[in-house]
Amino acid sequence: MLSLLTEHPLICAMLLILIDLGLWRLLSTMGSGWRLLVRVVIFALFSVLLFNEGLNPLEPAPWPENVPLHLAATGLQIGWWLFGARTLTVLIGAVMMQRVGHTGRLLQDLLGAVIFLIAVIAALAYVLELPVKGVLATSGALAIIVGLALQSTLSDVFSGIVLNTTKPYQLDDWISIDGTEGRVTDIDWRATRLQTAQGSLAVIPNSLAAKAKIINFSRPSDMFGVSITLQVSPHARPNTVIDALERAMQGCRFLLDTPAPSVALKGSSSTGVEYEISGFVASMSEKRTVRNQLFDLAYRHLQASGVNLLSSVEPTLSDNLSRPRALLDSSPIFSTLRQEEKDTFSQNMTLQTFRAGETILEAGEVSDHLFIIESGVVSVTLNRHGSPFESGRMGPGEVIGEAGILDDSSVPAQFTAKTFCGLYRIEKSYLKPCLDARHDIGDAMKTLLDYRLYKAKTLTQELPVAEAKKGFLQWLRNRV
Repeated sequence: MLSLLTEHPLICAMLLILIDLGLWRLLSTMGSGWRLLVRVVIFALFSVLLFNEGLNPLEPAPWPENVPLHLAATGLQIGWWLFGARTLTVLIGAVMMQRVGHTGRLLQDLLGAVIFLIAVIAALAYVLELPVKGVLATSGALAIIVGLALQSTLSDVFSGIVLNTTKPYQLDDWISIDGTEGRVTDIDWRATRLQTAQGSLAVIPNSLAAKAKIINFSRPSDMFGVSITLQVSPHARPNTVIDALERAMQGCRFLLDTPAPSVALKGSSSTGVEYEISGFVASMSEKRTVRNQLFDLAYRHLQASGVNLLSSVEPTLSDNLSRPRALLDSSPIFSTLRQEEKDTFSQNMTLQTFRAGETILEAGEVSDHLFIIESGVVSVTLNRHGSPFESGRMGPGEVIGEAGILDDSSVPAQFTAKTFCGLYRIEKSYLKPCLDARHDIGDAMKTLLDYRLYKAKTLTQELPVAEAKKGFLQWLRNRV
């Protein structure tokens, strides 16, 4: 077998091409560096075999009298040009991926097409000795016909080149192209692909993207703007509305402190006044959650200030209800009380105020009263490994101190006034007999307490430490 290979090096050359194709498939799971090295080495061996056998790819095959051998040699010479074009394309692609990343793939493909075209023309001219000028003239006329037929596609291709050169966006950027918003998942010859917030795929032709208005939410840094607009009664005093919306803004802890969020009056008319809350979040996936939370907080804080959303009339409390009585109506825990029970409850609620930074309930403190937040923002702080961190914020309608009322226990969280707060206080001596009589209210408070204890445990528990992999290199480092 070895003697056969040495006597017929052309067979070795054919085997090298087959080995290259096979190894390129087998080494697909390994690093691209190994695949590139194998291809370069095989191409070098292939070139050495051809030149040693006297097969110069710049000349026709030297055995015109032996037709089978001549055809085989001609095929190997043409294969050398194509093999070289492919190797050069892979080398250029590896260099471009290191310098410009995935966005250079389109330019890499175009260069590869040009290199292969040159290789084919060179093979026709040197190996087959065809009149290249006539071929080029014919191919030029054909190119004009094909170009006219594929005018739209070529427009997409060249627009793709412009987009890859100017780089208004890259992979994984969140962008908006002509009103279509999504994350860039791919940029190819023809189109840019976006994954929208709804999970669908939007395919936008490059020619359209090159002409359209592009907004890149991921530049210049990892900050994503979020804003909501609200319309309130024109009879409400702007300062009252702005104060309430600023409390709502502070109640959302996902908004970044820098740049600072803000509230602005956008415009007014006889039917309503428009306000805007704007800020920034750290992740695009948080935008929808933050917008929903801001709307809910704005509604609650405006209601606590006596202002209605989307209303052209100043709200009035029906039947002249007091603020504590209206607060019981809006509370999810006490809303099931009968009207007369709510009236009695409201008469036993005492307003207590706290300045910003003042502690409302210490961590581990057993409370002998229940607080219902009337206005303001309350910060909830937990401890993990001895370090305090803010786990949440509370607003109007939420309650504090239910653990001490239910079973004389406490929660591991500290409640602190983040803004000036007004809380209505209900003493345990009055509330406890009511809970014994109304099990639905006690069950609602118990469900709330269980949820808060579960969240506190989840947020403060220690995360498992991943063990480092112990391989040969790690063993060697430990021995050094």
